[in-house]
This record gives sequence, structure tokens and C-alpha cells, in this order.
Amino acid sequence: MPNQALVADPDAPGAIRLTTVADPQPGPDQVVVEVAHASANYGELRYLRYQAPGMVLGFDAAGTVVHAAADGSGPAVGSRVVAFGPGAWARRVAFGVHNVAVVPDEVDLVDAAALPMVGLTALRVLRSLGSVLGRRLLVTGASGGVGRCAVQLAALSGASVVAVSGDPDNAPALRALGAEEVVTSVDAVEGQVDGVLETVGGPTLMAAWHKLAPGGQLHSIGWASNEPVTLETNAFFALGRSKTLHSAGDVTDPAPDLALLVSLVQKGRLSPEIGWRGPWTEVATAADALFDRRIPGKIVLDVKD
Repeated sequence: MPNQALVADPDAPGAIRLTTVADPQPGPDQVVVEVAHASANYGELRYLRYQAPGMVLGFDAAGTVVHAAADGSGPAVGSRVVAFGPGAWARRVAFGVHNVAVVPDEVDLVDAAALPMVGLTALRVLRSLGSVLGRRLLVTGASGGVGRCAVQLAALSGASVVAVSGDPDNAPALRALGAEEVVTSVDAVEGQVDGVLETVGGPTLMAAWHKLAPGGQLHSIGWASNEPVTLETNAFFALGRSKTLHSAGDVTDPAPDLALLVSLVQKGRLSPEIGWRGPWTEVATAADALFDRRIPGKIVLDVKD
């Protein structure tokens, strides 16, 4: 069967086109994965028109190894794996062995496909905060993919989670995931927080900064807002221990953390939170629904004829 992929095409509906591409030519430390399911993230879909025409899109996938690494490392042929790396939205993709993890039989590949980008982001930001046991953490954009994962992992780590979602109808679901407080805006948060996982950007970022306690950390993870940040005079002046603003985006050597994420799903301690699932030919439709805020959580694409 010819290898197919979703590629960037500014002239196609949604700026995405399904087309035939060359089969992967793996390096000695790469496996070839027959992709069964892929997942789409907000940032990937939002900036499609800025990608080079013909570039194979996506980063998250799950499937079966059909070609093992020539150097003997990594999973064997037939292994069910979750993978993270560029060009994931194709039938067959070469991934480095450090970018894949074996999926336990108890975990559906559909669920595994939803984990990589959002799971790695939330997990690594939380880890950088150090022990969060008993600390109060603020998660903005909590109904999104990263937000829902962050709420769960933070609560699992013993944090008191304050979730911000603009839609009050999301409150019951966020509480079920572990949020102790759910509000519709950062301005509604009472008191200070010890850390912030900020996914919205724009005015929300500065509002969250002002809620940060001395010594606290704010991690800017995403930018769903269409607005810039406006800095008032002395915006970053604060008495007491220094507050810090951090970037996010470390995805180096993801295999161990991918294995951890799927193990948490296996144990029933982490829910992938899939808000839309359908054939990969409908990705443009799913993107429109995501931008209209009609999809909570992740988009999962079934790779099939």
C-alpha cells in the first residue's frame, strides 16, 4: 500500500492535504511504525499556513513497529508503541528509538496517541516546579489538551489545583479530574498561587503573573489568545523572593516519559481526555470545531482508507 500522509498545503481546505509520500528510509537507530492513530494539537493546527508546502505534519502517533532498528536498539517488530516526533501524520513513519515507548496491552492505541505532546508538556513543567505536594497551582486554559493533563498530573502529585476555564459548563469535568477550584477567569481567583501552568497568553498571562506568590514560578506553555501581552509600568517589580517566568518546550529524549504516561493510563490514574475522534480525512473539520471551542481535550485521527 502506498504511504500516505497529511501535508501542509495553503491552497487546500484547512491548509491540509492527504497525499502519497515516499516510504521512510530509517537510520540505524530508528524504527518504522505503521501508524494506526495520530493526534492533533492546537498549536499545530493554528499555524498550518506558516508551514512549508508539502511538509508532513504532526508529532503524535501510535501504532505497530514494522521495521526494527538496525543497531538492535528499541522495540522489536510487532511491538505496539506510542511515538513523538515530526512528520507523525503518515501511514508509515521512521522514529528514533529514543522517541518511542512500548504500549501495554491494557492500553488502547487510541488513548496512547492522545498523550505525547500534551503529556510531555504537562509532566515536564510540573517536574520543573519541584515537589508540589500541598502547594496551590493555577492551570489556565484547563479544558484544553495540556490543561486537562496538567490538572490530573498536578492533583496526582498532591497539589491543590485551581483550574481556569472560560466555559462554566466545564467545571464538573475539571473537578472530576482533580481540580479543587474551578473559575471562569484568573481575576476570579482568590489569594495567591505557588505556580502557574499558563496556556492562554495575552492578558491572561499578566493576570496570572499578578496572582503568583513570592518565590513562585509561571510557565508559559501556549498562546491560545489572539492578543499580545501589554506590560504596565513596573510589571515585574515584586517585593520578597523573586518570581520567575519560564518558557516551555523541552521534548528531548521523550521515551522514558512516554512510558511513564502510558503506565499511568494503564493504572487508571491518567485519562487521555479525547474530545473528538474520526478519520484523518476529516482533520480540517475537527480543526474548525476546535477553534470554535466545541472540542474539549484532544483530537484523535484514525489513519485508514
